[in-house]
Amino acid sequence: MAGIRMIDIAVNFTDGMFKGIYNGKQCHLADLSTVLSRAWAAGVDRIIKDLLFVLQVTGGSFEESREALAIAETDGRLFCTVGVHPTRCKEFEESGDPENHFQALVSLAKEGIQKGKVVAVGECGLDYDRLHFCPAEIQKKYFEKQFELAHITKLPMFLHMRAAAADFCEIVEKNKYRFTAGVAHSFTGSTDDCNKLLSFDNMYIGINGCSLKTTENLDVVRDIPVEKMMIETDSPYCEIKNTHAGISFVKSTWPSKKKEKYDQECIVKGRNEPCLVRQVLEVVAGCKGINDVGSLSKTLYHNTCRVFFPQDLDSAADALLAGANSS
Repeated sequence: MAGIRMIDIAVNFTDGMFKGIYNGKQCHLADLSTVLSRAWAAGVDRIIKDLLFVLQVTGGSFEESREALAIAETDGRLFCTVGVHPTRCKEFEESGDPENHFQALVSLAKEGIQKGKVVAVGECGLDYDRLHFCPAEIQKKYFEKQFELAHITKLPMFLHMRAAAADFCEIVEKNKYRFTAGVAHSFTGSTDDCNKLLSFDNMYIGINGCSLKTTENLDVVRDIPVEKMMIETDSPYCEIKNTHAGISFVKSTWPSKKKEKYDQECIVKGRNEPCLVRQVLEVVAGCKGINDVGSLSKTLYHNTCRVFFPQDLDSAADALLAGANSS
């Protein structure tokens, strides 16, 4: 793992699996600290947690957002986003006062920024694969509304696009001067979809296991410029499975056991976690024919810092990297 530094831009740490709960059943004790230790040992330098914002009275609630922020505050290498997922946008109207709901979102974002923990607006966008959760018109309305949050906070955007490229790009085009930069995370679209996204300045593509399932997926990833890419796990989901086209490029493995036979020295079978972002890096390198994985990791690391951690960039190293990419 020496010489490899990575940033995992998408982890769902409030998911029950990191508390040992699977389908409502407690299978083992909470093990977030163990998961994080494995990530740091694997070369993960920072992690961004998607902070789900909801203000419902029942079910997942505002407390979940507070929990995500509290987790981020436990370690200087943890950060989060603030926004409303497209499948949850009905909550604006179900709240009875959409503008008040939005102002609560603004307040939470400002609190997180003041604490140095909130680094993006999101996860927001359009998901037409799951219209049963939220109709397209409501998704579009509140996707556009969240550009106002980006404008107010001057934060970049953490974006979600599923089967909605035309409407998504139309809304981004209308609002492209209201946000500084963005990443379309967990990208699984076509080359045409990718080209549409990359036609916007300061737009990046987030790659995880779901981006690497098929040979067609790998063809798309192969054509994405490395200077426009970031990597992620979206754990505990989106692992690279043995049935995925990209598995042949995986070199790093960890011992694993089923959740019922939990061992803190092993990863849990079927549960993705941040250390496995190393595998995403390896598949990207493999399908692109890049032998120097360390150099690729440096490029992806700097891409991520440019968007989410610009204050931490080493300007000299960044200038050298930019020169190498242009040559």
